[in-house]
Amino acid sequence: MPKASVKRLIECSKEQLIDLVLDIEKYPLFVPFCLDAKVYSREDKGDLLLIVADLTIGKGPFKDTYKSDVKLNKKEDKIYVTNLDGPLKYLDNKWQFIDKNKFTEVIFEVDFELKNHFLNILMTKSFQFGLDKIADAFQKRADELFNKT
Repeated sequence: MPKASVKRLIECSKEQLIDLVLDIEKYPLFVPFCLDAKVYSREDKGDLLLIVADLTIGKGPFKDTYKSDVKLNKKEDKIYVTNLDGPLKYLDNKWQFIDKNKFTEVIFEVDFELKNHFLNILMTKSFQFGLDKIADAFQKRADELFNKT
């Protein structure tokens, strides 16, 4: 259903940006619509980092929590996220990080479907806007953390 992608060039190292994305518990500080975050497990398995986490997303009267499976493939510099539980029928989220001198190009793709058909229709109409806002938040956060003048 709702599907969108965003590509950004962010001034920081690839490692810094990956660490920022994996710092899930800090999302409520800067990610729009993220009200709470909880990491249940974080397991390093060589080339993979495996995380199970909850995000509570909401705006106005709408609020829901979903559990996700987060996998960092260290060799590919990619993060894959799928849903485990919550209001989503499915979630397919990919982050890709590419070194570009003093910058990192990040490609963020999201495809998901909510169990609630009515909310799916609403999300489809505004999803690219929301994804752009989230990308803006990560870019601003990276600037605040890594480009202090």
